[in-house]
Amino acid sequence: MPSQGTIGDRVRGLRLSRRMSQAQLAGPDLSDSYVSLIESGKRTPTPVVARLLAERLGCTTEFLLHGIEPRQRIDTELGLRHAELELHHGDPAAAAERFGEIVKAAGEENAVLAAHARLGRARALEAQGRIDAAVEALERLRREAAAHPERLAGLPLTIALSRCYRHGGDVLRARDLAADALTQVNRLALTQGEIAVDLAASLLETEAPHGPGSPGLAFVRRVVQANGVPAVTVRDEEIQGLWRASVAAAEGEDSALAVRLADDAIATGRPARMAVKLARIAMEWSRLAAALDGGSLDEARELATAAGEVFGAFSRHAPDRAESLVVLASVELRSGDLDGASRLSASVLDLAGSSSGVTGAGALLVLAEIALARGDGGALSHLDAARNLLSGLRSAPLGADRESARTWRRLGDLYGRAGAGEEQTSAYRKALEAVGVHGLLTGMTVDSALVR
Repeated sequence: MPSQGTIGDRVRGLRLSRRMSQAQLAGPDLSDSYVSLIESGKRTPTPVVARLLAERLGCTTEFLLHGIEPRQRIDTELGLRHAELELHHGDPAAAAERFGEIVKAAGEENAVLAAHARLGRARALEAQGRIDAAVEALERLRREAAAHPERLAGLPLTIALSRCYRHGGDVLRARDLAADALTQVNRLALTQGEIAVDLAASLLETEAPHGPGSPGLAFVRRVVQANGVPAVTVRDEEIQGLWRASVAAAEGEDSALAVRLADDAIATGRPARMAVKLARIAMEWSRLAAALDGGSLDEARELATAAGEVFGAFSRHAPDRAESLVVLASVELRSGDLDGASRLSASVLDLAGSSSGVTGAGALLVLAEIALARGDGGALSHLDAARNLLSGLRSAPLGADRESARTWRRLGDLYGRAGAGEEQTSAYRKALEAVGVHGLLTGMTVDSALVR
């Protein structure tokens, strides 16, 4: 276990345990006053001095500087990697527990390791949907990063906080944080890599209501153009095999090999994780382009198709695959291919698990819009079916369910086109309630920007 206290505390404790005076520890190379300054915390020994003191005190330089022996440090590094694998390829709850254990083991004198473990735990909390706890942890880390930039980078924390506030329903705070991150990223001219991709995803959610000309959406477009949607190869079995081999190496006391194997497992999974993130961005960009006058439908079609191919490679992303088909159906509807849009929407409703919820309602709304375009009189039945699906959804946290709100708003628009005024008003009221606006006054005009 790591030693408690500062470097000075460890130097003094080891010196006294060996019955040495400060002058004896200083020897011919140092002054006893310099040793005194180190013990009082007024000086930090250089690497050369630390090695000299460690040799005279009979400990390792690693222990003197960090309060942890080399074997303990590599075991902690291994624990961080196994927790990371648990987060991405296992159970987020188990990952949070593992990261928490590392925080306790690392201690305050190993601030860098502890900070990375706390960040991992915050991400695991977010993955579990424990948004309030994740925000609290990330806010503490962001303050720490501002005070100690050598421990953690503040920019990824700002982006993560924007995402969490957005999911928690605080859209204004999310947008402010995303704008702050965008300023930093633009200064770095960054359009590729995980930081740029994560920021683009956050900006798509916070900037869409403010129109295509916003700086945030201009950045999203640059990221889409710079990265595209890469093809993906499913390597889950390879990742699990490397993870198991790392655990086996650790049990055989070969920690260095275990760390290497864990690194290989993490690196093997990274391309797929990035591809899924980019696919989600492409799908949302395609949805936005299909809804805007003047949007490129060819680009929207290409992006939605590419996103669907990525999602289709993974069984766990079946809901995303269904959603991408709804977006593609909307694109075909805008382009005038009513038969293609109808086939895509019907295929969504045929998918297992996709005939309920927001995605199923979205497919029904496309079918309703097709019926309105054809004037065949079947629109109301599709709209009523979509309303029933949305009404059956369990309530989300206050202000959090903007996807549901967006679908309710579109339902209201289509009820209006179908001449069902009472149903239109009811749908708009539901849209406002989904984003946390209650007590709508009778006759109050709904601002659709609230629920986009």
